[in-house]
Amino acid sequence: MTVQRARSIDDLYAEVADYDLVLTTDAPLSLALNRRIDRPHLGRFAATPRMLASGEFRPRDDRSLFLELIRETDLSWKHAAYLLENILGCWEETGELHAILEYEQFDTPAAREALAVIEETDSAHRDLAAHTVDDGTDVAVVGEDQFTALDKQVLPQDYDTVSPFTDGAFDLPDFHMFDSTTAIVETLVDNVSAETADDVAVIMDRGGEYPALVESAFEATEIPFYGGPGFADDDNVRTFLRLLRTAHAASGVRVADVRPILSRLGMPLHVTHDEKRLAELDHPDVAPVQQFCETVGEQTFGEALATFEEWCDASLDAFREELSRLGICDERVSAASLDDLGFYLDSFDVPVDRDDAGVLLADATAAAYVDRPVVFYLGMDVDWTHHVLDRPWIDAEAKDRQYLRQFQLLLQNGVDQYFLVQETSAGSEVTPCLYFHDLLDEEFDTFGDLPHVPHTRQVRYDDPGFEKGTVDADPTTIETVSQSSLSTFVNCPRDYFFDRIVDNPNRDYFRKGNLYHDFAEFCVNHPDVIETADRETLVDVLLEEMKPYVDDVELETLATEFEVGIEIIRDFLEENPPTEQTYDGYDRQEPDNFFADHFDRPIESSVTERWFENPDLGGKGKVDLIHAPTRLLDYKSGSRKSASKVVSQSDIEEISDEPNFQALLYLTHHRRVQPDERLEFVFFHFLDLLDDAVTGDPDVEDALVRVNYHPVPFAEYAGRREAFDALTEGVAESNNRRKTLERMGHDAYATFFERHEFPDTTDSDEVLDSEFATRFTDRAIGEVGDHKYVDRGTDSALKKLCRIRSRNYFVDDVDAFETFLDDQLDRINECHRSRFPVGDPNFDRVTHRDLIRHD
Repeated sequence: MTVQRARSIDDLYAEVADYDLVLTTDAPLSLALNRRIDRPHLGRFAATPRMLASGEFRPRDDRSLFLELIRETDLSWKHAAYLLENILGCWEETGELHAILEYEQFDTPAAREALAVIEETDSAHRDLAAHTVDDGTDVAVVGEDQFTALDKQVLPQDYDTVSPFTDGAFDLPDFHMFDSTTAIVETLVDNVSAETADDVAVIMDRGGEYPALVESAFEATEIPFYGGPGFADDDNVRTFLRLLRTAHAASGVRVADVRPILSRLGMPLHVTHDEKRLAELDHPDVAPVQQFCETVGEQTFGEALATFEEWCDASLDAFREELSRLGICDERVSAASLDDLGFYLDSFDVPVDRDDAGVLLADATAAAYVDRPVVFYLGMDVDWTHHVLDRPWIDAEAKDRQYLRQFQLLLQNGVDQYFLVQETSAGSEVTPCLYFHDLLDEEFDTFGDLPHVPHTRQVRYDDPGFEKGTVDADPTTIETVSQSSLSTFVNCPRDYFFDRIVDNPNRDYFRKGNLYHDFAEFCVNHPDVIETADRETLVDVLLEEMKPYVDDVELETLATEFEVGIEIIRDFLEENPPTEQTYDGYDRQEPDNFFADHFDRPIESSVTERWFENPDLGGKGKVDLIHAPTRLLDYKSGSRKSASKVVSQSDIEEISDEPNFQALLYLTHHRRVQPDERLEFVFFHFLDLLDDAVTGDPDVEDALVRVNYHPVPFAEYAGRREAFDALTEGVAESNNRRKTLERMGHDAYATFFERHEFPDTTDSDEVLDSEFATRFTDRAIGEVGDHKYVDRGTDSALKKLCRIRSRNYFVDDVDAFETFLDDQLDRINECHRSRFPVGDPNFDRVTHRDLIRHD
């Protein structure tokens, strides 16, 4: 990869050393040439035209002119900035201040008003327009084609031009290809030290992801740098502005949205509050912030800043001075004025005092020269391409050529250049800077198509990392696991691990679900209290509890849901009261019930919210309601699932993408409490009746999903009278299946199943294609006769048996689950002694996705 060779700064100095004055549009180049003066020199040696005319170091007058415009005119801030940008841009390209009025769209009263102010205000642009170099001065101009028409007005009649390029070729170094931005930053830090910092420059896109990472990494390793964060990047300034925006935001702002602000102010909250609305949060630590947000419109910027300084124990004098310059320090904090302030800080660079020592951080689109022997180039993607404004006074092609030359010079800075790039980022290909296509002959789409050196992430065993001490402790042996933890573990062991060590925020649907559960439990314990309680008051109490989680606009809908939901639960329990008795194998954890606290009544029922922890089994859990000795009931506020879906999600042979072992685990435990009995687990999806309850008379059976446990193997169950009756009931007498089986008779049916074992599958196609199906049909024909309906009837019977098997648990299923549970506990404890693998999870079901690295 070759490009036209650029002259080094030393070569350029040798070329221009004997001149009285050297002019260039690149401020860093002028400073570098000045640093190389090796003889006495009177006056300025190297400068940009604007520096020469104004006598200032790197003059920037757009900000001062903007301040004058908003002080002297009634223009809005955005309009003033827009006019200023275009007036100065046209002035630079044409050399005439009033040339912009030649363009119809800019010949407006507002533009003329702005021109009048700019013409009367001291500025580097005005100085440049009025300044000329004496004709007797020996002047060298470096890179004349980079000069604008306004720059050229300063030139004398006679001057010499010096090209920044030679006729030779320059071999660009190979690209160094990394997997991530983090790997690039780590490589940079590994190759820079505090001792070598003054010899290093880092060039990157100022608006990209690299600056913050590089600055943070240098701070962490105590490597000095400059040229990085600007005035508006100060942590306290950013936090103050975010606080003001939060105060003006809608009431739906969540704690998670403002956590960085609260942490900066020394008001950290537990992560469980993250999903709550800040305005509705009842917590003493944030009361001052809530009061601040409520009254922000009555405060001035100065008053708000004083409060903020007191909270964070910091002085923001420079920011207060800038507010005064803008004329808003004593202005009320309105949403409009806050937008103006944010726009100003985003649009204009406010000067900051800094030490010019350490690694130089340079913007890829700001200048062509950095005077350092070692230069790192980070990213080099499409964002390094200059944006040419679409303005009638701009020659886009000429401007593109200028930027291309600037880029070509930029690539050749220093003695050693290192191009650190990525081929892909976040799964997408990284597009190289478009100027590479103009400079290189190769055809390419990504950096991988160009000469490069691949780098893979290396584990650094010599890095001590965080301070740590030796811990001499054996891991705790896990004896029981809940159904949710089991589901998490089989999907992703590492997610299970993070579930145990990382707190998660309380969610609105969790809190709402808990309120419904508490209501149902209280209904069982105190039906008389609920019967006499005012429904509207109950709903208001529930809404008040949910206010921190939901927006105000949702409260009306939620009120209807609560009104209907609690009524459905109450009606169900009134019509289907549970059987009160004590059950061995169940206890009650510390009572915690919202309604018990509200009504100041105890929870004493032996069948509600019953806890079991069974080390022999290896499982634990909480049963919402032991409805009857052989029936467990669980309240669900989510959408209804079929019994077959419940069973399939608990399959231990082919783990589901959405594993859920609740019904299977609870029935496995309960069969030890009620051995040798047919058991039932009922999911009560009470909110599924919401629409029916609003429009008519709901049928509670539509909300119940029943999953049964049969204390026999399925192969034995299939031949029993219970199965035979299930196949013949609920259909017309003319149904092929019913006709076939009734004429065949249960005795012949049972005899066949005693002699032939049902295939070990729930796939009806596999069953119908089996030898078992053929023999069953033959037996039916032998008993009933060779009729067409017999063929169809036996097929229908076998399909029905497959459906029964897919919707119920049998003793062989539960026995296999107990073995599976033992195996998973062994795996969990083995992971505790080693590490938790990621596995091959369904990431849609992973809670801690951001914490889990996977390749």
